Amino acid sequence: MENSDISRGARTLVIVIAIAALLIALHSFFSQLSAPKVYGPDDTEIAVSAGEHFSVEVAGGPADGFRWIVAAPRPDPAVLRTAGAHEARGSAGPARYLDFEAVRPGRTDLRLVRCRRCSAGAADEPGARVLNFRVTVG
Repeated sequence: MENSDISRGARTLVIVIAIAALLIALHSFFSQLSAPKVYGPDDTEIAVSAGEHFSVEVAGGPADGFRWIVAAPRPDPAVLRTAGAHEARGSAGPARYLDFEAVRPGRTDLRLVRCRRCSAGAADEPGARVLNFRVTVG
């Protein structure tokens, strides 16, 4: 009778571990399906939910000597937080993506500047480009 109890407990443990592994695999799968939404330079109005991650696709990479920065006036950190950047193949070849996280409901402006020196007045540098977005977090 004691051996029966041990095997029943071991069987229950194996079932619990299998279910946990399945849930982890399903979470990974669905996380990949629901990748962050990507906005382009023409998407001046961005509407997202609190906790949501999104990216803005910007032209060029550091190879041309320019880089993209979040410029002043900076977005309200209670509403929007920067979450890094990455490069990947975009709609027209290699592209750079600036990543953001919507923190709490609210509205804020996001200003991106493509610059070389990126000091004060970066938007006025030769070859600079400015992108402005209105971000609404619901």
